[in-house]
Amino acid sequence: MKYRNFAFGLAACLGLANCDEALTTSFEPESKPVSPAEVPANAYVPPSAASQDLARFYARVERDLLTRGLLRTDGGGPDTPYDASDLERNFEAIAFYSEYPDHSISIGTIQTNGQLSRWSGPVRLQTEFGPTVSPEVRDQDQARVEAYAQRLSKLTSHPISTVNRRGNFLVFIAGKDDSAYVVSRLKSLIPGISQSALELMANPRPNFDCFVFASATSQNPFNYVRAVTLIRAELPDLVRLSCIHEEIAQGLGLSNDSPAARPSIFNDDDEFALLTSHDEKLLTMLYDPRLKSGVAIEDARPVMRIIARELTGQSL
Repeated sequence: MKYRNFAFGLAACLGLANCDEALTTSFEPESKPVSPAEVPANAYVPPSAASQDLARFYARVERDLLTRGLLRTDGGGPDTPYDASDLERNFEAIAFYSEYPDHSISIGTIQTNGQLSRWSGPVRLQTEFGPTVSPEVRDQDQARVEAYAQRLSKLTSHPISTVNRRGNFLVFIAGKDDSAYVVSRLKSLIPGISQSALELMANPRPNFDCFVFASATSQNPFNYVRAVTLIRAELPDLVRLSCIHEEIAQGLGLSNDSPAARPSIFNDDDEFALLTSHDEKLLTMLYDPRLKSGVAIEDARPVMRIIARELTGQSL
């Protein structure tokens, strides 16, 4: 999760369908939501004054971060060296542990803290836009998700693609006026979705600017089969792209943040906005066939050491 110093956060909440209590929120919407019945398919509805105010606030925050040299897009360089030991340590912290120790991902008595979780089947990204998202932003962000899916598929050697229907990884880009529309679409796309998940999507906590939750099954608790992410449409261009990068990567299985990870987007310091060379290697490690879903950290460490040294060109 990323929190800004002044009530501005890029948040990621990774949870399973059976962790309903961890996903419950009681915040009420601050503006009248757009009713699904009032909106024809793909129609554009101008955002409310409150939504426009929020967009201006986020834009000021982004400018401040850029002025301070944060939100880098260079992927890391000579000033951010890392070696195989760094990569191995950061992979362990980011891939084997939940962002919320008290909201650990679990099915029954099995916890993923200390065990590897990821997708075993193909990942089909389906982008959904709220009515208040302008056509220009829709076209831009759709292209971004498509390009990112291609990049992720190459990095992981795992089937990751974009689809227009029957997606199992839903990417919602929606404004604060779009909550009723988002809930309606979720009910249609995921019959039986939990009420707490719907509440989280309808009324994101104030410090959650984007988040993702992924679900597995009780039979295979370490294999994700579905994920949903929500990215606030009011976010300015770079921060919205940053959310696309982080939340989709976290929904693939890099579910934690670590203050030691650098250069990385899986760090609360906001130094980097986009996936870095370090993060690319984490994703490659995550889907290396030598590591199995559900493997315990103690059993994975010898294999992680080998993979990390292969990726950095260091000898064993």
